Amino acid sequence: MKKLNKIIVCLLFIVSTVVAASEIYRTVRSYTAEYPDGNINGYVAWGAGGPTDTVSRSLSIYAAEALGTNIIIQNKTGATGSVATEFVQRQQSDGYSLLFNSENPPLYKVMGISNVDYDDYYPVIIAGQQTGVIVVAADSQYNTVEELFEDAKKNPGKIDLATTGAGGLTSNVASMIEATSGISFNQVPFEGDAGVLTALLGGNADVTVVNYSSAVDYVADKSVKILTVFSNERLVNEPDSPTICESYPEYSDYFPWGTFVGVFVDNDCSDKVKETLSAAFRKGWEHEEFQKFMAENYITPLGISGDEASAYIKKWQQVTTWLLYDAGQTEYSPADFSIPRME
Repeated sequence: MKKLNKIIVCLLFIVSTVVAASEIYRTVRSYTAEYPDGNINGYVAWGAGGPTDTVSRSLSIYAAEALGTNIIIQNKTGATGSVATEFVQRQQSDGYSLLFNSENPPLYKVMGISNVDYDDYYPVIIAGQQTGVIVVAADSQYNTVEELFEDAKKNPGKIDLATTGAGGLTSNVASMIEATSGISFNQVPFEGDAGVLTALLGGNADVTVVNYSSAVDYVADKSVKILTVFSNERLVNEPDSPTICESYPEYSDYFPWGTFVGVFVDNDCSDKVKETLSAAFRKGWEHEEFQKFMAENYITPLGISGDEASAYIKKWQQVTTWLLYDAGQTEYSPADFSIPRME
């Protein structure tokens, strides 16, 4: 038994020594080697083929060229993107593990999903923002957002709104409408933008909110009609569709606001790594082919990083968390996490 115990102790010593040596090597490399001196891993928090995935893969091609290395993208999905967000946070703070994610992490704490969010990350770049639109079926009785809102006020909770679930675009917009206009819908959950649009066309919902990029084909074939654009600026592709702010100016304070996609690295990375990544992804973002990709997918270019991106995220978080809290959709108050209410 004593010999066995000695063997176990020796094995534990060897393992701990190897781990310690590895830690020292990675730390030394991050400060002495020219970054990057190897492949970079990118973890997309959402499934293949979705907007976060397609934007991330397209942008990474051109950023990798600027970095002179490969960015190996893989999808790590689950729990509203928190699986990837937590996973990357557990990796070395050396710039070789990047998080590609959307607007959900600023909601994690108030919704009780995770204690890891963008406070733990440096925003390398927020590539672009998508714009939500309120749509109804082509044969709907509603032709304007005013008609929809007036009917909803007369029939609170009786108009069926197809949603993608708590924390999604549709639910967030519904909370904004309830807090600002005092209107409540009967929210019926479906799977993703395709699911809510199918429900709308199948007569299983009266109205929904989706990103314009998801609705554009349905608008083109005249199976749905846009009642309003959730922005303070009209869409270039839909110049005849009014914004919510034109109909109800009180919504203006919320914008710019919408779903977004960004690239993030551990906040504890060195300034050298952050600067190198930001410069490379900015160059990739400026690439003619990537700009063309965003235009073709109706994504509004942002291209912000560092402090500017952090301020953008903080405003988005401030607006959205309090709207969800006031609508009773969060587990905790934003005040518990020092998130101020928008004045």
